[in-house]
Amino acid sequence: MCSSHGTSSPADGNGAAQTKPSSSALQGFLGNVMEICIVTRDHKRTISGLLKLGIGPWKAYTFTPQNTTHQTYRGKPADFTLKVCFAQAGNVVYELIQPIEGPTIFEEFLQKHGEGIHHIAYDCNGIPWEDRMAGFKERGFALAQSGSWQGKNHFAFFETEDATTTCFETYYFPDDWVDPVADEVYGFET
Repeated sequence: MCSSHGTSSPADGNGAAQTKPSSSALQGFLGNVMEICIVTRDHKRTISGLLKLGIGPWKAYTFTPQNTTHQTYRGKPADFTLKVCFAQAGNVVYELIQPIEGPTIFEEFLQKHGEGIHHIAYDCNGIPWEDRMAGFKERGFALAQSGSWQGKNHFAFFETEDATTTCFETYYFPDDWVDPVADEVYGFET
């Protein structure tokens, strides 16, 4: 654990210093909710229902090994393809993920739970990407899946489900990010 994330406590029985995170470091690590994600087997059906509830319009993209680099699954390199859809609603992004191919925590979720809310993403108060990754690791949460969409949008999901009942994500968009042209757009009918 790095010193900026904790305070020293007395030595353990072997004379080694133990480190515990300070309460302010624990309380402030996740920061603000940025996104809520639903995993689905059919993004078009799910978008149709969400549009009826006033959530949309939606932009749909296909994340592939060609446009999403540094893909990992359970700590190892892995190729995967996902249909990923986004809709902005106030300060929160709604996301839909439909696994298409390759090993993913999203397909695992579908097999174990069926469709539904999969994860919540947090901004980690805008701390640097490396510090976010280290912060989850320091708290005992291994990396479950990650990648870099368009080489700029870094995303990482962590093994938090056993401890919290849900998966937590953090992601980073650079200041110069411009949304790519969507594969599909779904909006409100006029």
